[in-house]
Amino acid sequence: MCGRYVSTRSPEDLAQLFRVTDWHPEETLAPSWNVAPTDDVWAVLERPPRGSDDTASLRRQLRPLRWGLVPSWAKDVKVGARMINARVESVHEKPAFRRAFVKRRCLLPADGFYEWEQIKDKKSGKARKQPYFIHPEDGQVLALAGLYEYWRNPEIKPDDDPAAWLMTCTVITTEATDAAGRIHPRMPLALTPDHYDAWLDPRHEDPD
Repeated sequence: MCGRYVSTRSPEDLAQLFRVTDWHPEETLAPSWNVAPTDDVWAVLERPPRGSDDTASLRRQLRPLRWGLVPSWAKDVKVGARMINARVESVHEKPAFRRAFVKRRCLLPADGFYEWEQIKDKKSGKARKQPYFIHPEDGQVLALAGLYEYWRNPEIKPDDDPAAWLMTCTVITTEATDAAGRIHPRMPLALTPDHYDAWLDPRHEDPD
């Protein structure tokens, strides 16, 4: 489970780190040390220019997306609050995620993430949750594997109205097999730079 993470890098830094070609300076997000579900978060993704379906002209974009994936067929945006994570073992077959997994993959930059361990307080004997901040030792940015989706607001009639479309995302999680596993059995799936290009390329449509 990944229910909170930290994102403090500037869009200028992220654009350089991820070799972004399209970023609109008017789109800004404040640094956050407690990113929560339904917050807007930075996402790196690859799409053709607006109005084009030509995959030969893909552009790497830095976009603010709402955390909590809302499937295109959802009747209400509120469903996204329950879809902040997608399990890597089943993401290719779950109705909410399988279409996005094939064509709409993204990277969600993070400084680190939080997990909580259930422990017993020695003084009171009561159980409490101890938070831990998990981050790279070298201070480098984490590139969390994610998916994104478009949701059409039926209450807004014109398709060309920007408010008619909502872009949302989810974090893919995997089994925690390293030191983080002693705190929680699941953790976000982070990709190394040598996998960025393949993950982001929407022309790679084979789920395997």
